[in-house]
Amino acid sequence: MTDKTSPVRVLVVDDSALMRQLISDMLSEDPEIEVVGTAPDPYVARDRIKALNPDVLTLDIEMPHMDGVTFLRKIMALRPMPVVMISTLTQVGAETTLEALEIGAVDFIAKPVNDASFALGEMAAELQAKVKAAARTRVRAHRADPPRRRPPLPPLNRSTGKVVLIGASTGGVEALKELLLRLPVDCPPVLVTQHMPARFTPAFAQRLDNECPMMVSEATHNQRIEAGHVYIAPGAFHLELARVGSHFECSLNDGPTVSGHRPSADVLFRSAARVAGSMAIGVILTGMGKDGADGLLELRQIGAMTLGQDEASSLIYGMPRVAFERGAVIRQRPLSEMADAIIDACGAGSKSLMAG
Repeated sequence: MTDKTSPVRVLVVDDSALMRQLISDMLSEDPEIEVVGTAPDPYVARDRIKALNPDVLTLDIEMPHMDGVTFLRKIMALRPMPVVMISTLTQVGAETTLEALEIGAVDFIAKPVNDASFALGEMAAELQAKVKAAARTRVRAHRADPPRRRPPLPPLNRSTGKVVLIGASTGGVEALKELLLRLPVDCPPVLVTQHMPARFTPAFAQRLDNECPMMVSEATHNQRIEAGHVYIAPGAFHLELARVGSHFECSLNDGPTVSGHRPSADVLFRSAARVAGSMAIGVILTGMGKDGADGLLELRQIGAMTLGQDEASSLIYGMPRVAFERGAVIRQRPLSEMADAIIDACGAGSKSLMAG
């Protein structure tokens, strides 16, 4: 992590001269950031990393000679450092970006498609914030042979009546994967708000569905929720929990941003406080900013169990920190223990609302 009193030193890696200039200009507008150099490909970047010792790298995914993900693997194995990926808003770009986040990239930002000069103003604040947040992360080496993951918890073989609501942002792609891989195949229904653009959430849900014990999909409007299923908020839509008669459903809307986001964890948590009350389990994971803190507090005040990821296991201890400081979190847990904490919170002998 960098010294907070020094500017964040950034190396910009992109094969496009125009993009190198645009990204450098965006970052240089912030007095807390210093662009120490640029590179047109990974081979030049390798030498400039050694010579310039930057705090953060911005890395284009699509480059000649060596693609960004291959270069990222080398960086994370040999010289781990915070990396913000520059992605394209395409299906291939989404899948590759998610792979990069699993390898160890801190965050990503979408490359402008059309009017670059307009995008310069639109993207600048977001890119600056993500680069400064990246500089404060705890980057770990990526191992070619990752440690064997712990097996899922044993099936519950019963209906708990509980509903799990999870909010996550920066670092959430890998955190959610680790958490969901540990939950039992018949876990309570799980609704997830992960800050992510619309074109990325289908690929995200598909990747999780391919690996997790339970079924994972993007949420659809008026979809009835069931145990053993995980519902991911589509990018650009708020996801809410709705009660219809004797069962719960997903409800989507494209209302104004809340806490700066759509989807917003605050919206998800508040909806659960209204319709599920003490049958809800709220979980806030790694992320930048404060989204989810107010909604999680409402859940706690209504009698729900609320859990927060601890600082040591969070890539960005922003959202969990604000929620904890506001008194919204009943229990803090490392990510490795979060699945156990969720199942513990389900208790015993609950009657299922979904049973009718």
